[in-house]
Amino acid sequence: MKILIVTQYFWPENFRINDLAVGLKEKGHDVTVFTGLPNYPSGSFFKGYGFFKKKYREKYKGVDVYRVPLFPRGSGKGWELVLNYLSYAFIASILGPLYFRKRFDAIFVFEVSPITVGIPAIVLKKIFKAPILFWVLDLWPESISSAGTIKSGNIINLVRILVRFIYKQCDKILVSSKGFIPSIFQIDSREDLISYFPNFIENVNSIESDAPEDKYAQPLPSGFRIMYAGNIGYAQSFPTILAAAEILKKYKDIHWIIIGDGRMGEWVNKQVYELGLTETVHLMGAYPQEAMPYYFDKSDVMLVSLRSEPNFALTVPGKIQSYLACGKPVIASIDGEGAELILEAGAGIACPAEDVYALVESILAMYHCDPSVLKDMGERGKRFCELNFDRDVLIERLEQLLIEVSQTR
Repeated sequence: MKILIVTQYFWPENFRINDLAVGLKEKGHDVTVFTGLPNYPSGSFFKGYGFFKKKYREKYKGVDVYRVPLFPRGSGKGWELVLNYLSYAFIASILGPLYFRKRFDAIFVFEVSPITVGIPAIVLKKIFKAPILFWVLDLWPESISSAGTIKSGNIINLVRILVRFIYKQCDKILVSSKGFIPSIFQIDSREDLISYFPNFIENVNSIESDAPEDKYAQPLPSGFRIMYAGNIGYAQSFPTILAAAEILKKYKDIHWIIIGDGRMGEWVNKQVYELGLTETVHLMGAYPQEAMPYYFDKSDVMLVSLRSEPNFALTVPGKIQSYLACGKPVIASIDGEGAELILEAGAGIACPAEDVYALVESILAMYHCDPSVLKDMGERGKRFCELNFDRDVLIERLEQLLIEVSQTR
């Protein structure tokens, strides 16, 4: 099959779509990615990329990658994000018909915010008469109201109209969380439209992978290591994490290892100094995906957190599969679907989102656990992940969905 992947984010940005594109290529498909200039999460273009650089067409592990210019995220203010979202949608809609001459059998859309990524896909659908499979990882407009990006009710209502329009143009909608299904069904109730397609285990998330220790190794403090890896943003409730760290700072051997970057990175760094947490909270910066096995292997427990919002209770953060796959126990300071998954796997402890004292109790419970108990939790999580989120099984399932929907056109 000739498959076009439309995504605002792609390598060297760290998203699962990178591995998914390679997985489809490995199965013998002709895969093309249509994306923007990489700038997530720092807000500035990656080294070697920019408006006047030449990297608008390149290859990633055999996958053809076409890029369009866009406004970078900047510091992540509301107006900057709006420009970032709309610039990709607008410019990609114009340049897409000029970039591509060959016909595609199917268009696959990777929708981790923004929903506007669907607009250029719809334009290309009309030209190539190709069906759209739309993978929803962020539920709009709920996600923008929960994240605090946009507070205007009028704008959110306009976004809701846009969401309805985009969904109506899709031939198949895939959801990363079963909790999304009722909301989407209210918008579009077509029979067999919605299918559950969870995040899968990426190749790099197995700690048996060859980790380039000499390249990524940084000295880590000895003691009990709680590791958070991912975006440092408003949605991740870092005030809760830092409040718990402040309560626990008398435990000099409990260390919080933060790997990642994001629009709240500077604020978190400032708070660490103001709260006197420099001995126990360690901001390591961002690393590529291939470095994660090395750092995950050095942790005692993994931490996932979100704010207490109805929409986030429907979400299963992608990092949960990554954490489970590395065979480490998980502390989940989240509500709903994600918390239930951790408990179902028997892989750790779940506590209510934004409940500082519950998070403190969960950490102390893990801290006082016998190492063999922690090891058992990690192994249960890994087995659960292998049974439910195997990469090859899920990519094969996606392949069948693409074939089926292309044959109905």
